[in-house]
Amino acid sequence: MDWATGLLTGFGLAGAAGLNAYLPLLIVALAGRFTDWIHLSPPFDALTSWWAIGVLLVLLTVEIFVDKIPAVDTANDIIQTVVRPAAGAILFAASTRVITDIHPVVAVVCGLIVAGGVHAVKATSRPVITTMGGGVLNPAVSFTEDVVSAGTSVMAILVPVITFVLFLLLILGFYLWVRRRKQRRADGMGSPGSA
Repeated sequence: MDWATGLLTGFGLAGAAGLNAYLPLLIVALAGRFTDWIHLSPPFDALTSWWAIGVLLVLLTVEIFVDKIPAVDTANDIIQTVVRPAAGAILFAASTRVITDIHPVVAVVCGLIVAGGVHAVKATSRPVITTMGGGVLNPAVSFTEDVVSAGTSVMAILVPVITFVLFLLLILGFYLWVRRRKQRRADGMGSPGSA
């Protein structure tokens, strides 16, 4: 069961990194330094050093402000296309006992895929949200993403099974939303007044 718990923690943390790379890294660093909730094996224990925590705080502060500004957030998402999947890979590989039970390359690839997938959805939906809301919605959407990233990170460490179930429900909800939008477009195109 420890192996499964570590795996679920890895998936949760990698998913959270797809929304905000620095929040889950900072949460893991602080949890590893001040609690026994997560144990980071070398070389990942370097995250718990004061200099790593300081750098993460600075990067997180920049990310939080930049991600709330329309157009600048899109440029940030382009830069984060490399950072978020890399953070997901690190978090997946660094998770409790995962690195000892799964080959490191497999752990890194899983983290890259999960964080990269979440980032891709975020990065492609943000310009649409900016256009639809005229940029007014960006701060609220960004704040929500930050809260979800932080909440998912904490839950992935403390209650990984619930995090996994919620992640699956989120994916299902997104799939149903996309399907409903496609159906509405198809219905609109086939109506007599649409020509």
